[in-house]
Amino acid sequence: MPVRRYFPWMVVEDRKYNYSIGVQLAHPCSWQMEVYNKDEKNALSGGLADREFGHWMKFLESGETFETPRATITVAKEDIDGISYRLTSSQWPNLDKVPESEKSLLVIFNEYCTTWGNPTEENMAKIAEKLKGHGLTYCVMDAGWHVKDGCDWSDIGDWITNKTRFPHGLKATADKIKECGMIPGIWYEMENCANSSEIFKNEDMLLKRDGIPLQACQRRFLDMRKPECHAYLKERLIDNLKDNGFGYLKVDYNDNIGIGCDGAESQGEGLRQQMMGSQEFFRTIRREIPELVIENCASGGHRLEPSMQALTSMASFSDAHEWETIPVVAANVTRAILPAQSQIWAVLRAKDSDTRLHYSLANTFLGRMCLSGDIYDLSDDQWAVVDEAIAMYKLCSPVIKSGRNYRYGNFQNYYNKLSGWQAVARVSEKENKQLVVVNTFANADEKLSIDLPGKHKKWEVEAVFSRKDIEIDCKDNRLSLENLQDFDGLVVLLKGC
Repeated sequence: MPVRRYFPWMVVEDRKYNYSIGVQLAHPCSWQMEVYNKDEKNALSGGLADREFGHWMKFLESGETFETPRATITVAKEDIDGISYRLTSSQWPNLDKVPESEKSLLVIFNEYCTTWGNPTEENMAKIAEKLKGHGLTYCVMDAGWHVKDGCDWSDIGDWITNKTRFPHGLKATADKIKECGMIPGIWYEMENCANSSEIFKNEDMLLKRDGIPLQACQRRFLDMRKPECHAYLKERLIDNLKDNGFGYLKVDYNDNIGIGCDGAESQGEGLRQQMMGSQEFFRTIRREIPELVIENCASGGHRLEPSMQALTSMASFSDAHEWETIPVVAANVTRAILPAQSQIWAVLRAKDSDTRLHYSLANTFLGRMCLSGDIYDLSDDQWAVVDEAIAMYKLCSPVIKSGRNYRYGNFQNYYNKLSGWQAVARVSEKENKQLVVVNTFANADEKLSIDLPGKHKKWEVEAVFSRKDIEIDCKDNRLSLENLQDFDGLVVLLKGC
């Protein structure tokens, strides 16, 4: 979990001389960074975690070489968002490697906040029928399809379909989703196993520390350095995807190995080799199923670093699926990964007011739109709002893919008590457009005015997603809004003139 507490990302602003330094590591395990002032100059250092902080050391024989993780470094007269754009721009080649279906930033549905870990053949068919014709591309079945007894997920690692829940096997469910016009997806947590699984007892396949299986709560970890583990997962994961026709894979990762494992000259080097083995299996999946869309989850974002992003189509930005602070977290995350790869959920509830629906849906325009929640119970009026948001998202997706962010509003000191407002303007010179996503919080002003960024001196409103009583006006390069409420959300697409 290389992003368990901090991202391997740092920006230092020198406000006296008006420039910034930005650095980002592409490394899936232990790392460290330091910033300090020496001789009245800013200094940064970082890379692989050392022996003191990461239990890492490595011996090289004469003539041997070792390649360190890639680091991106940039210096410019830019603020934090400008430097972040320069850093994430180095990740653009990732988008050239994704499957063809991912070139257009298509919309996802994930059923986790609908069934809460209890998918069945029956309710997945009901979900697929309800979603048919609403413009979604991926329908993803999350955790629980494999569960033996109850929904404690204690058997993960064996990956055997629950025949009570899926009496006709997984193919029937995948076929039903395809019949309804969507690409079927499935959840796995492939690199570890839980205490009720058979592989949990197979110590030859597991990581060890100090000679005993490495265990976190009720989880152990497959030794991804071993060919036999790759062969096992090819049978239980890759063959399962192929045989049943899944086109989307959500890869979760919910426990932490810690400082490292046996099998190398240091535990930190064992950890590094383990993660290199995991990444090689991701490459195997891609080679075996080139058009498969892979989501990098890890407890909602604990692997949001460039080397993992390069192996996957998109990632879960957070597990803050129903928290009011979603737009703040989402805007933060776009400083470290591409919005085109940042999956943001709108969990829709039947009890949601019109204001809440717009707030939740507007958040998804900061990255990749993913829907979940009470889709059976939404009223026709609520579905009309959802359909409007999906249509607007498809209109805005080229700007989300190719633009650069400018951020406005209050700095939030306490995420449990958001106040004021936030706006993120995303400008795409390629499309000659900009997208403005506005969220208000507690004690927000009824009126708001934003000076628009970009090279144009005049912008015209092309499309809007908002509550009907919000007044929106754009004169020259200034966007004005009226009749805002607390915890409101809206999206404006503008064209440069």
